[in-house]
Amino acid sequence: MAEGAGPRDGEPPEDLTAAEAGMWQAFRNGSVYDLSSGDALVDDPHGGHPWGPERTVRARVVCWLLLDGPPALAGRVSSLKLVGVRISGPLDLAGGTVVPYVEMRGCRFERDVLLPEARFTTMRLVDCSIPRLEAARLHTEGDLHLPRCRFLGGIRLTDARIGTDLLLNQAVVHRDRSGRSIAGDGMSVGQDLQAEMLESYGELSLRGATIGVSLSLRGARLVNPRARLALNAPQLTVERSLYLTPAGVGSQARSGMTPARGTRVQRFECEGGIRLDDGRFGDAVDFEGAEFTLTDEQELTLRRVQTPELRFLGQRPARGRVVLSGARVVNLMDRADSWPGPGRLHMGGFTYENLVPRGPFPLALRLRWVDAASAEYTPEPYERLAAVLRESGADEDAREVLLAKQRRRRESLPLAAKLWGYAQDWTVAYGYRPGRAAVWMAMLWAAGSLAFARADHPPLKAGEHPDWNPALFALDLLLPVIDLGQAGFWQMRGGWQWLSAAFILLGWILATTVAAGATRTLRRT
Repeated sequence: MAEGAGPRDGEPPEDLTAAEAGMWQAFRNGSVYDLSSGDALVDDPHGGHPWGPERTVRARVVCWLLLDGPPALAGRVSSLKLVGVRISGPLDLAGGTVVPYVEMRGCRFERDVLLPEARFTTMRLVDCSIPRLEAARLHTEGDLHLPRCRFLGGIRLTDARIGTDLLLNQAVVHRDRSGRSIAGDGMSVGQDLQAEMLESYGELSLRGATIGVSLSLRGARLVNPRARLALNAPQLTVERSLYLTPAGVGSQARSGMTPARGTRVQRFECEGGIRLDDGRFGDAVDFEGAEFTLTDEQELTLRRVQTPELRFLGQRPARGRVVLSGARVVNLMDRADSWPGPGRLHMGGFTYENLVPRGPFPLALRLRWVDAASAEYTPEPYERLAAVLRESGADEDAREVLLAKQRRRRESLPLAAKLWGYAQDWTVAYGYRPGRAAVWMAMLWAAGSLAFARADHPPLKAGEHPDWNPALFALDLLLPVIDLGQAGFWQMRGGWQWLSAAFILLGWILATTVAAGATRTLRRT
């Protein structure tokens, strides 16, 4: 830059180009500096049409204006508002403090934008082509807007502090050399982070990030199929809700709103794993309509997540695993066709207080859902489901769940215990259907009464026996401990002796299973 002339007197330096001199005056006036041609094809910052020197300013001059620019004209507020401008060279504002308002629309950056440890009031880059945005530890008092921008080498916002909103709607971000599209680990956003219809080609990393209101990925497309994760956000804190839901497409669609009926929608799509372990969400985690494409090694994992509501209403992933181990939810809103099958769902330690099914979810399918939760028997999913059903007043369904738990447990037992389990199941259904014992007793008593009426039954001692009563004799054999004064006075020979022994054994089995069932019932109450 030339000596003498400078920003303090307001006059532009002598070596500025015509485009730069015009930008200088627009900055002092606080007006928009528009170098677009009016031809949409030519003005597309992401297209291949060349922009000549008449539309080019040096990044060094832009930095000069922002860091140490000329005073505003009388009655005006200086600001940098560029439209359709090509910025040559790296825009390096690292460590600087930028006071003027910055807004660039439809601009083309030839080199990286470097903002590490810089401070801004508000910065808006809209529909710009940027090789890479390097903004670790960036601090803004207001917004950082990057909607519809395209970044060929990724975005780095590690430990950035955004005072109000961060907007990435419809941005297209490709991976950097480490495989990340957006690195936002430790980032803090004062209000909303909106990344609706974002296209991310690489790992979107938000480890330990804090969002003051909501995080919206409505209609976003996260693509990272060859790596483990497309969204890596453990220990994420969102004061309200995380939305991985559809977005409305078209002029009537409103950002941040549920699409109205009849609006064309774009689903949230994810090709690659999602990690939300240890996250804290103040209102909800919403997966409604989400589509997941996972490999066998990839996971949708919400280990130890805490949220008042989990809306698991996406499409069932054909492969991969869904992990909810240790998660704590108040309301679980789900659909029967959203959950994966056996071996691909893990719910160890998963707790929820209310079930709010969307659409038909009969108990038989709910039991399959619990069965799918682990390859080996674990009682927790059954007991949790039974407790929730009992709290909602569905006592009969709760008993069915606990019966299913015993049947699943039986399959893991050795042969002798398994046979004993079958006996308890057939007789009193492990104590959850005690009326069966009375039915079995009545059937055996009736059969015994008819059979023993034809028995050859000489007394053991003549003159020391009661009158023969086949009904009482059969009941005396069936009831252990209780003596009805029949079984000890008559001789049973041959097959009758074996039949008597069978009745005694069946009576003990019935009594033992009833006692075991009663004990289990008392433990539940």
